[in-house]
Amino acid sequence: MTGYSDRINHAFAFAAKHHDQQVRKGTRLPYLTHPANVAVILTRYGCAEDTVVAGILHDVVEDCVRDGWTTAMLEERVGGKFGLAALAMVLTVAERRTDDDGVELSVEDRKEDYLQRLAQASEDALWVCAADNVHNANSILSDLRRTSFPETVWGRFSAGRDGTVRWYARVSARLTEIGFAAPIVNELAHAAAELARI
Repeated sequence: MTGYSDRINHAFAFAAKHHDQQVRKGTRLPYLTHPANVAVILTRYGCAEDTVVAGILHDVVEDCVRDGWTTAMLEERVGGKFGLAALAMVLTVAERRTDDDGVELSVEDRKEDYLQRLAQASEDALWVCAADNVHNANSILSDLRRTSFPETVWGRFSAGRDGTVRWYARVSARLTEIGFAAPIVNELAHAAAELARI
């Protein structure tokens, strides 16, 4: 089972520097709590170090893609430090702003593109996808259970309550559809069902 390593520590330091001053949507929690929890989830399931590193760096890479970094820049600045395998894992499950032809994608098209590209992702990349969504969905559930004003939680999301609930159900269904049968998919399906129930 993966535990502490210098490489994982380095990935946390790199992510902390990148996410400095960022907070979780609608909260005062440092953004780093999200990749840290993704790493904990992946470690809990016994994932390999490359996968845990990819989980820690997934939003760093997604932010860089959003900011227009080229593949060469990512390979040099992220792949060079943490390995091309971890970078490739994240790139296959990162939401893109443009398609392969450089055409800008609408918000809805980005979601569709993300779901479609999961079919080409490696099993390790699917673990990163699932852990990311498990933590996000469970964070929303925790916040909803702690408040008397659920509209303040749902108000954080441009898709609103229905769109947000539907998203986690769609990711769970898509992972099942493409044959990813790891137990984490059940955890995501349960979180999605709880969101729909609340």
